[in-house]
Amino acid sequence: MNKLKIIYEDNHIIVVEKTPNIPSQGDKTGDIDMLSLVKDYIKEKYNKPGNVYLGLVHRLDRPVGGIMVFAKTSKAASRLSEEVRNKTFQKKYLAVVDGKIEQEEGTLEDYLYKDERNNMSKVVSATKKNAKLAKLDYKVLKYNEVKNLSLVEINLHTGRHHQIRAQLSHFGHSIFGDQKYGTRGQGKQIALWAYKLKIVHPTTKEELEFEDLPEPVGTWCILK
Repeated sequence: MNKLKIIYEDNHIIVVEKTPNIPSQGDKTGDIDMLSLVKDYIKEKYNKPGNVYLGLVHRLDRPVGGIMVFAKTSKAASRLSEEVRNKTFQKKYLAVVDGKIEQEEGTLEDYLYKDERNNMSKVVSATKKNAKLAKLDYKVLKYNEVKNLSLVEINLHTGRHHQIRAQLSHFGHSIFGDQKYGTRGQGKQIALWAYKLKIVHPTTKEELEFEDLPEPVGTWCILK
């Protein structure tokens, strides 16, 4: 069984680190996925017979690593899903992007259209049919002059398909290693990581915040 990194666990929720290139849930590839891995972990740890209930509350794109929370009860799943809808469920990302961003803090607001055939999102006019508003805040944390790469923190206001990747690419600072939207690091692992998660616990109502950083190797050496 794949070794899971457990960040937090109680009777209602489990917070884990998603390994890059593992799907959040099963897909047509048939590859092992996070939902199945966490179910297997619970089944084995607690010696549970039959099917294990585990609620998928949110997803991360397959190439992206970082924090994910799963619900261990249907009540927890319902309440966390409500947090997602009400935008009290907060995720922050780290990304290593191409070039130096002149304005160190800012907001990107675009309209995105999902191209189903190519599984990509494109920045389009607000008047285009099925275009959806996409908004994020960014903050430059560090710039590496030698490699001409910037480390940025991303705070999402909306959760559109490939939003961070598409918006940063359109902004002229694509994520290093992004095979679909990038200009640099082709063949490398995408440098996008969900590193901070803030939720209200579904039963205790306590505000919880979790942080998980990628290993400072490869492109992530910029964290050192």
